[in-house]
Amino acid sequence: MLRKNLLLFVVALGSVTPVFGGNTKGTASARAVGALKPTIAEREAGNYISQYLLQNHYRKVSVNDSLSQQIFHRYIDNLDGSKSYFLASDIEQLSKIYGNKLDDEFLAGKANAGFEIYNLFLKRAREKMRYMRAAADTVHLNFSTPETLDLDRKSDPWPANQRQLTDLWRKELKYQWLNLKYSKENNKTIRVALAKSFTSRLNLLNRQKPDDAFQAYTYALTTSFDPHTSYFSPDEYQNFQIDMSRSLEGIGAKLQTEGEYTVVNELIPGGPAFKSNTLKKGDRIVGVGQGKVVNIVDVSGWRINDVVKLIRGKKGTVVRLKILPSSQGGRGPEKIVELIRDKVNLQEQAAKKSIIQQNDKKIGVITIPSFYLDFEGEQQNTGNYNSTSRDVAHILNELNAEHVDGIIIDLRDNGGGSLEESVNVTGLFIPSGPVVQISNSAGGKAVLKDEDSRLQYSGPLAVLVNRYSASASEIFAAAIQDYSRGIIIGERTFGKGTVQSLIKLSRPASYVEKQPELGEIKLTIAKFYRISGGSTQHKGVEPDIVMPSMIDMARIGEDTYTSSLPWSTISPALYKPTADISPEKVNLLRQKFQERSSKNSLYQNYLHDIDTLDQIRKKKAVSLLDSTVKSETETIKQIERQWIKEPDTTQELNKDAVLSQSVAVVADLAEIEAGQPPASTLPLSH
Repeated sequence: MLRKNLLLFVVALGSVTPVFGGNTKGTASARAVGALKPTIAEREAGNYISQYLLQNHYRKVSVNDSLSQQIFHRYIDNLDGSKSYFLASDIEQLSKIYGNKLDDEFLAGKANAGFEIYNLFLKRAREKMRYMRAAADTVHLNFSTPETLDLDRKSDPWPANQRQLTDLWRKELKYQWLNLKYSKENNKTIRVALAKSFTSRLNLLNRQKPDDAFQAYTYALTTSFDPHTSYFSPDEYQNFQIDMSRSLEGIGAKLQTEGEYTVVNELIPGGPAFKSNTLKKGDRIVGVGQGKVVNIVDVSGWRINDVVKLIRGKKGTVVRLKILPSSQGGRGPEKIVELIRDKVNLQEQAAKKSIIQQNDKKIGVITIPSFYLDFEGEQQNTGNYNSTSRDVAHILNELNAEHVDGIIIDLRDNGGGSLEESVNVTGLFIPSGPVVQISNSAGGKAVLKDEDSRLQYSGPLAVLVNRYSASASEIFAAAIQDYSRGIIIGERTFGKGTVQSLIKLSRPASYVEKQPELGEIKLTIAKFYRISGGSTQHKGVEPDIVMPSMIDMARIGEDTYTSSLPWSTISPALYKPTADISPEKVNLLRQKFQERSSKNSLYQNYLHDIDTLDQIRKKKAVSLLDSTVKSETETIKQIERQWIKEPDTTQELNKDAVLSQSVAVVADLAEIEAGQPPASTLPLSH
């Protein structure tokens, strides 16, 4: 019934497939012979993309000069976010010519202006790479001079002339040199590695194809509607299908392009990257090496398809990734991660349990890496298919038999998954009722409910979340909070409260089969809303008791995207809170937590290290002084050694200060509930 209701809701939107979870001289040169131009297929795809964005996207956008400016600035920022390619005169001329033209081209389904801007970008990028390659071989760099480099240059002016631009390039070269030095490279190999890297990137720029320009421009266009709407070329869609099927041998990670970087977008539970605990969402992959000894290839600026091809390989083989960890704010030092390729093991993503003793209380912990469901097995009624709700129900029976005093549902790093399973797992902890509301762009609303009146567990409950908890995880946490069924612990969740669907860009049947494919568009068509009426979009779920993580909140989360859909409200659903967690209990638990944690050396050291890391990450400029870089590098490495858990160790709780404190909170909750009669049921909410 749940999937039927959702399907009926989506079908009303059309034939879609739901998938949840310079100067004048410089400009003239862009039109020169040999410049990239849209192919016939890309011109045709542009028409379809425009139509679907205007007709089917959740956000209804006015097509005018304001939209044109948004697309223009997003495109320029994507191409040159570091403001190290274009001059101020380039931007002035480009804005004058194209700034108010892109809306007209959008309506016409054209990408000509996007190609002309991209061609100038290629010209400027080649100029930079030629300088960097020559400088890596010849320029003497003084690392005892107290200089800085702005890493966040969004508010900085564009370089006014070539002298300013060249000085910026020199500082970038020093920064990259220091990164390599403190990634254990010696001076001789640093010079060779840098020259090789710049040569590779120059060769890549010289091999650019129309598809590269079309993808770059279309990405700026689609993400001006919202960050989760995107176009897949036929090749990219093939990779997307492989990721969704999770069948190809590799590392179990979904990647995306951000500027010149390939970035980890999602780790698939059960995959090698997830199990290793060495790769995180937001990490930038800057190099890939085959086996344990083959040199790592610099992949900065590479097409994502080419990066993916390097990372994939036969089961049991080793791949080494050079990354800029997201925990360091995307800055150095670079880090080498070694992974053994394998298929995703569905059993490894299954919910797991543990029991932790807290004084005289036994607290059960259920870790859910994702909300998984074997759709085919369910449809065929095999009876033994993978399902989060089935597995959690089984674990709850075991924990009830163990007479635990409370339970924690650990959803940290859980990026979502099956909406149906999120609803069904919620139903294990509430008698029955609505769990989530979905609204489409036409104002239609669907309410997904737990229809089962059975209550699998009624005792003290907490849900542990962090910034990586998204989508289906947020639906579960929000429902538990709205029903007053349990207490939410951790930090504000990701804030992805939107539904995407895939639409194939199909030609009319009259076209001959030999015509090339046009690709697919992933389109945002709906938003999730809590049963209390507020959306999970943008804001996420706010915890009742805040415990921070090592995640860089300034870089991860829906509110870090400039085009994310806003938070909004609709009318609440009709539901009856359980009254297990009253405001008075929350305040008392906060008070007990503050008193206890203030005296806990493990947790206080943890907070101190987070603050130290934040101070490093928040620096707008990085020092190019060798001694300062060395000191900060050692600090970052020491913090990671202290708190980043190793897989399958018996000392995880000693490193998991948040889980340790959460166990104590649930023990407090068990004591509070044991010492007072059951609270009266709250009145019906609507």
